[in-house]
Amino acid sequence: MPRLYTVAILGATGAVGTELIQLLEERHFPVGELKLLASPRSAGQDLTFKGETLRVSPVDERSFDGVDLVLASAGGSISKAWADQIVAAGAVMIDNSSAFRMAPQVPLIVPEINPEAAATHQGIIANPNCSTILMAVAVYPLHRVQPIQRLVASTYQAASGAGARAMEEAKTQSLAILQGQEPQAEIFPYQIAFNVFPHNSPLNSLGYCEEEMKMVNETRKIFAVPDLRITATCVRVPVLRAHSEAINLEFATPFNVAQARDILSQAPGIKLVENWQTNHFPMPIEASGQDDVLVGRIRQDLSHPNGLELWLSGDQIRKGAALNAVQIAELLHSQGLIRPTPVSTSVTV
Repeated sequence: MPRLYTVAILGATGAVGTELIQLLEERHFPVGELKLLASPRSAGQDLTFKGETLRVSPVDERSFDGVDLVLASAGGSISKAWADQIVAAGAVMIDNSSAFRMAPQVPLIVPEINPEAAATHQGIIANPNCSTILMAVAVYPLHRVQPIQRLVASTYQAASGAGARAMEEAKTQSLAILQGQEPQAEIFPYQIAFNVFPHNSPLNSLGYCEEEMKMVNETRKIFAVPDLRITATCVRVPVLRAHSEAINLEFATPFNVAQARDILSQAPGIKLVENWQTNHFPMPIEASGQDDVLVGRIRQDLSHPNGLELWLSGDQIRKGAALNAVQIAELLHSQGLIRPTPVSTSVTV
């Protein structure tokens, strides 16, 4: 009998949750039984997996009985509320929130970078922040060849980063403006349509927002370089899906541009997009729905002899969230780090 798992998706009705369902099917993850869980408000919806209609159930104390793997994407407070229950049930939780990312005993994993960390898990593995993942995939191949001395990131983050309701708000605001009406902001603090504003997460005493500090601290942990010099400025832009980032890298010595281009063209999870004749480089409309991070416009930094510039676009919902989580699950499966359950090959409701 093939090794199959009972998998639960916590937060199944959200933008990342529905993407997780799709990716489990697309990538043929060995699911024997799939449990779809959400808050009581979202429970009762019907979603489809492998041609079967599954009812979303409200999460409760018995939801994780017999579950091997939990893919959690319902927010930090929900993850914290159910983590002990999940681990006590013998399941592994891959958590997409920020709840456990910086906990010393919890691995923070991007499979293209630090897959070996999976073996150290104690029942919980953290999925990094979306902007961190996209940046890390793009710059780590260069860091492996020549360690980065300093990294400066500027993000251009789509509405998708704030969830499905934020994406709908971007659409309705755009339509309202085009019809001469006043746009209403409910999910975002300001108008997102035809506007940009610094990321709306809370600010610390130094003036850095939470999103920026996630990029700083999480990158240090993933790279295992606790003193890496890194700074970020995160901005919301009127794009529906897929984030973009401008990255400036400083090395100890010059990094040949042609060598950098060759390294990135062969790196896993990256697609090189550069047409200098037509000025065609990564764009969010082309990155949307794609697994790879699109990287291009690789060039020498004119202001520093050891500097390198690059530009990227990546699907925040896929590689920035759901895909990375499923890749971690695949990693656990390949290494025998998930408890197998002898279930039938049919999907049950």
